[in-house]
Amino acid sequence: MHPILDEKRLLAFDLDGTLVDSVPDLAVAVSKALREQALPEPQEEEVRDWVGNGSWVLMERALNWALGKTPTPGQCEQGHRDFLYHYGFAPFARTLLYPGVKTTLDALARLPLHLVLVTNKPERFIEPILTHFDLAEHFSLCLGGDSLSRKKPDPLPLTHCAEHFGILPAQSLMIGDSRHDIAAGKAAGFATLAVPYGYNHGQPIRLSEPDVVLDSLEQLLSPVPHATRTA
Repeated sequence: MHPILDEKRLLAFDLDGTLVDSVPDLAVAVSKALREQALPEPQEEEVRDWVGNGSWVLMERALNWALGKTPTPGQCEQGHRDFLYHYGFAPFARTLLYPGVKTTLDALARLPLHLVLVTNKPERFIEPILTHFDLAEHFSLCLGGDSLSRKKPDPLPLTHCAEHFGILPAQSLMIGDSRHDIAAGKAAGFATLAVPYGYNHGQPIRLSEPDVVLDSLEQLLSPVPHATRTA
């Protein structure tokens, strides 16, 4: 196994941009929500830069783009409601599992580790997506952006997971693709590992200075480091 796993007992994974590429489905739901307000619809690549802070902020950014100005609270409320409605119909129709994810999680699940999922996506969408990709049984705890009073980049979801299993932060690792994942991990006292292929608002993830960057999660299974430590 990769040295970053030495003495670790808890691995916390982000979902969107780390395990799955969900932007194709998110973009469809965003477009349908904007259509409800007779507003322009974005390209998928534009939506890709809006993902990472939960569904409310996603729609707030989409409305700001479509209107060319700050949306009103009423527009945000309607947009968010319509987005949840449309996304709920097909949260995994176009979503793809990143290469190596299933192999890696299968292998890690056989080790004496607690695997948890910590995402800013609404909790109701987690189980359908994990079940679709046959990953639900890999995680002993899943938290969405609305599961607790605060979400990433706040450290609360991560400290909650560590406390739930009675594991020290120093024995824990946050694995994600965005600056919010890395900030949450650092604030919680977790080691941090980043993948560069996800959603980070167009910024290189190395700027967030995670402890390790891996090109693929599959590299976690190799004892030879394939990555550059950034701190």
